[in-house]
Amino acid sequence: MPRFHYTAMDGRGKEQKGRLDAESEQEAAGKLKQMGLFPTSISEVKGRGGGKAQQAAGPAKQGGGGFKLGGMTLGAPVIRRKDLTTVTRQLATLLDAGLPLVRCLRTLERQARGNPALARVMGDLGNAVEGGSTFSEALAGHPKSFNKLYVNMIRAGEASGAMETVLNRLAEFMEKAARIAGKVKAAMIYPVIVLSVALSITAGLMIFIVPKFAKMFDEMLAGEPLPGLTVIVIGISNFMQNHVVILFGGIAGFIFAVKLLKQTKPGAYIFDYVGIKLPPINQLVIRSTVARFCRTLGTLMQSGVAVLQALQIVRDTSGNELVARAIQSVHDAVKEGEGMTRPLEQAKVFPGMVVSMIEVGEETGALPEMLNRIADVYEEEVDRAVEALTSLIEPIMIVFLAIIVGGIVIALFLPLIKLIDKLGG
Repeated sequence: MPRFHYTAMDGRGKEQKGRLDAESEQEAAGKLKQMGLFPTSISEVKGRGGGKAQQAAGPAKQGGGGFKLGGMTLGAPVIRRKDLTTVTRQLATLLDAGLPLVRCLRTLERQARGNPALARVMGDLGNAVEGGSTFSEALAGHPKSFNKLYVNMIRAGEASGAMETVLNRLAEFMEKAARIAGKVKAAMIYPVIVLSVALSITAGLMIFIVPKFAKMFDEMLAGEPLPGLTVIVIGISNFMQNHVVILFGGIAGFIFAVKLLKQTKPGAYIFDYVGIKLPPINQLVIRSTVARFCRTLGTLMQSGVAVLQALQIVRDTSGNELVARAIQSVHDAVKEGEGMTRPLEQAKVFPGMVVSMIEVGEETGALPEMLNRIADVYEEEVDRAVEALTSLIEPIMIVFLAIIVGGIVIALFLPLIKLIDKLGG
């Protein structure tokens, strides 16, 4: 009868390793469940020392297949967010059907042959788990694909023996986060397109049309002074023609400087502060930030992650320096035995209703449920904020386009009026 090497979690979350005889992996998984264990990996022992050879090979492949330079992994495959959501849902379904973890990973690896990055990561995870690593340890070897939130929720699932439930929560969390991000991006598409059209039209007028009018004015007005607006427009046109390299270099340098500034903590704080305080975009930023904070913290706490560890993960994945500092204050207060309400209120980032609901959740002992309820409400608020912002941006961009193009046209027609008066006289 074949012999299988297994790694499993007991009811207290303690890892157990050993070997048992069974006809198949499914039978081995059934025996382990009868013993009160939750299997995380089951692999057949092939010959003497087979298990040891696998254990030696597993960790070596855990790093994602990339070349390691210091603490960085170069050339490591990265799973796209959309693919990660799908594979998380599929993994939960396979585990719920009673398949051992390694077999689930091998199935997903075979299924993903059309996606090299996903197939490679699934293969690496399978190798690491077969070699004796826990699933969370294997995931931690691919930080570009699985962030701290994902890894810690899986670790909590391993400890509680509710891996399928945690994976389903993760999939739902990622789907809702992607939906909010998609709506915010969709709201930005229209103004970006209008602004691009406005800049293209302006550049075309300045480079091709204005110089012809300037030449005509020189020839027909015989050196007479031009209106001030016309002089400004012609000066800008000459600069754009004669210093095109400086112009595009300046634009590229400005974009690079902004990105570089946003990567620093003080710079990120400034941009995030402006986003939260500057109307009309502040309503959208605040609502999406609150929804993200409540959904992430609620999901982590429901999955069994300790509140202090959950707050650290939320802080690191908040994506907003202002909110991260507020969450750090909450973490410090909870660590000292206080509640979340006071530091949240002092941060002046979260609306009063949110703070009050969190206070009620703490008092009733139903904080995770309350956080998810708040997230549901604010995700709907994000929809309304996107619609309001879109309806407001449309007329603003039209007026902006009219001012820019209209100003250039007026600047060119003022000398023409003067020329017509001269010819008429």
